[in-house]
Amino acid sequence: MKLEEKHIAMLVGPGYEDLEFWAVYMRMKEEGAQIDVVGMEAGVEYTSKSGGLTAETDLAAADVDPDDVDAVLVPGGWAPDKIRRDESVLELVREVSEDHKIVGMICHAGLVGISAGIVEGSDATGSRGIKDDLENAGATWVDEPAFRDGNLVWGRVVADIPEYCRVLVDALEKQ
Repeated sequence: MKLEEKHIAMLVGPGYEDLEFWAVYMRMKEEGAQIDVVGMEAGVEYTSKSGGLTAETDLAAADVDPDDVDAVLVPGGWAPDKIRRDESVLELVREVSEDHKIVGMICHAGLVGISAGIVEGSDATGSRGIKDDLENAGATWVDEPAFRDGNLVWGRVVADIPEYCRVLVDALEKQ
């Protein structure tokens, strides 16, 4: 298992994209990573945007010490637009990024990166719906399934989850 020594904070909120959360969660667990499900509050059960799956937060973002995690992963869906309004979420993402640790963002998750102020000067991808937002925040749009630019790992959409997970595992293994 490649990620046995890694501790990951996975963000979740109302209307998260279930596959971008659960498929990535399971893939990281498969490699041995320890994962905390993190949201705006601890102990809250969120329903995915499809209404099919739920995820319960272990911790509030305010209670996560950035020094204790190796990465923050952000799934897409509608959740990024909600959680980007919470300063403790943005502070966690910002501090992890400033420590040159991995921040993974797929689909609409780039909205969190924009609000945290970490995307300027980066190549970026995600849902085409946030292309203008990323570019206006100073990122360069790249229409690729998944890639790493520095400490940022980007995934485009649900169909790109396998490649996104490969890039995440590789980035975390090398960190």
